[in-house]
Amino acid sequence: MENYPITISLDKAVHHFEVGEYAHHEDDKCKFRIYENGAYVASFEPDAHDFLHICQNPGNVEEEILHLLADKIEAHHPHGVNDNVRKLKL
Repeated sequence: MENYPITISLDKAVHHFEVGEYAHHEDDKCKFRIYENGAYVASFEPDAHDFLHICQNPGNVEEEILHLLADKIEAHHPHGVNDNVRKLKL
């Protein structure tokens, strides 16, 4: 799967990320890798209920930004990650 862009705005700062999804995810590896300006900065993994959790944060991205990013990734996947969140928001 190709990477897709996600933009996060927080406190007047705008962050442009690219999300790479690894379809053949293994339990001991992170499923979503996050890049900013071409550099790997963070990754997420889904739990048993498909909620995303921070897996790695080598770019020291602020945790609040990572949570906003996880929300947008979950919303980007209409039939995979996180049907539970969509049901709660309806």
